[in-house]
Amino acid sequence: MREQYTLDFNKSIASEIIQKYEPIEEVKQAHQMSFEGFRRYMDSSECLLFDNKCDHVYQDMTHPLTDYFISSSHNTYLISDQLWGPSDLWGYISALVKGCRCLEIDCWDGSQNEPVVYHGYTFTSKLLFKTVIQAINKYAFLASEYPVVLSLENHCSPSQQEVMADSLLATFGDALLSYTLDNFSDRLPSPEALKFKILVRNKKIGTLHETLERKGSDMHGKVEEFEEEEEIEQEEDGSGAKEPEPVGDFQDDLAKEEQLKRVVGIPLFRKKKIKISMALSDLVIYTKVEKFKSFHHSHLYQQFNESNSIGESQARKLTKLAAREFILHTRRFITRVYPKALRADSSNFNPQEFWNVGCQMVALNFQTPGVPMDLQNGKFLDNGCSGYVLKPRFLRDKKTKFNPHKVQIDSNPLTLTIRLISGIQLPPSYQNKADTLVIVEIFGVPNDQMKQQSRVIKKNAFNPRWNETFTFVIQVPELALIRFVAENQGLIAGNEFLGQYTLPVLCMNRGYRRVPLFSKMGESLEPASLFIYVWYIR
Repeated sequence: MREQYTLDFNKSIASEIIQKYEPIEEVKQAHQMSFEGFRRYMDSSECLLFDNKCDHVYQDMTHPLTDYFISSSHNTYLISDQLWGPSDLWGYISALVKGCRCLEIDCWDGSQNEPVVYHGYTFTSKLLFKTVIQAINKYAFLASEYPVVLSLENHCSPSQQEVMADSLLATFGDALLSYTLDNFSDRLPSPEALKFKILVRNKKIGTLHETLERKGSDMHGKVEEFEEEEEIEQEEDGSGAKEPEPVGDFQDDLAKEEQLKRVVGIPLFRKKKIKISMALSDLVIYTKVEKFKSFHHSHLYQQFNESNSIGESQARKLTKLAAREFILHTRRFITRVYPKALRADSSNFNPQEFWNVGCQMVALNFQTPGVPMDLQNGKFLDNGCSGYVLKPRFLRDKKTKFNPHKVQIDSNPLTLTIRLISGIQLPPSYQNKADTLVIVEIFGVPNDQMKQQSRVIKKNAFNPRWNETFTFVIQVPELALIRFVAENQGLIAGNEFLGQYTLPVLCMNRGYRRVPLFSKMGESLEPASLFIYVWYIR
């Protein structure tokens, strides 16, 4: 098993493999393996590219929540576009089954004092809030035992907010976290400490200490009003103007912070008064929503239990102009990035650029297939599909000097070599015989973004053979994902997608491996696969 890099291989393991996969009894009794037995072994899950050590929870789950990437969904109730499409419970069920741990619920006043969930001021259909949380309660912990965060976009009147609070308490019972955990009154708890818990993410009145003092009191009918600055979202003008140059190395210096504001563009705000039911407010413990103003402001005033939501346009500018400050921010505070309003078709952005700076909740439209969701699904294959992946040390260290745009001289790159050998029963093309090719692409920090393409095998999707070797030098493998795509060459209409597979680079097995292929919608295309040889050194 030298070729498979199985270090702990011995005669006992060899015997187990023979007993499991060898179909001819005489050969099995002789402790040998026929060609058919060997083929069955190579086709088995033991020879998949994905390392089975990553197929279960193996990471330390006792770090604070800020230390993890968290699988997150945007407008989870939608299963189509943002303007006309239906709202459906399947949006929540399918996301939870995939291990999603942060769901979004847009809440509005409904008839007969029943809050509803839909995309406000659009023609999307409506769901009852109580029906949504009943579905969440049923499926919350089927795929993962780690905490689920309900991110409420709350537009309800105080009376219907009280209805929401009552529904949350009645539906989730003890699973709803409505108090601080022991030893976590001034710091965020870990996923381990929050197993099987539901957390409410919403605006909150007052401090955690004040909430605890009110514990046991009846908050019905009690409403607080406060004035909030609401940002008027400004999208890019699409003019193709050149990106401004980074403005330097910020150290929470107020003057430089002002310079950053000028370069990024000063957001426009309007003030509005908001009424919040204290019954709902008191259910928000570790995930209070706080308006993001600047890194300097957060450094001075933001509390440990306060999290930010930042639109993709503003977040993208911040990643380019103040990446280190962004990393220092996400080290301390949970940060959610969401798609811009112009994505009415429910399209997605590339989540990698925000994972590169440590954003925990990069919220995507799960209903929309494509490269962004392939990256999402691939990244969260890691750590047992639990929905929580521990961030690399350099995104957790308070003394970090990491900048995704500047590869350090003393970095420890990984040299990855992949020999693409053949394809196995690739999905049928819309044409009878496909001209097949494979693209191998790396996603990670900007310097690691690269792809290589095989030659085209004419009119053969059943068993194409390439025998081509690709080499990649990956500077930051801890953040890198690798994506294999099989396509049918199209000279006029463009290439036709046949299947893909995405996974973290550090979750790859070495040796001769099978790469299972999946459809655009993430469904298995078994037995369609690629056969490759993987070798890497670091």
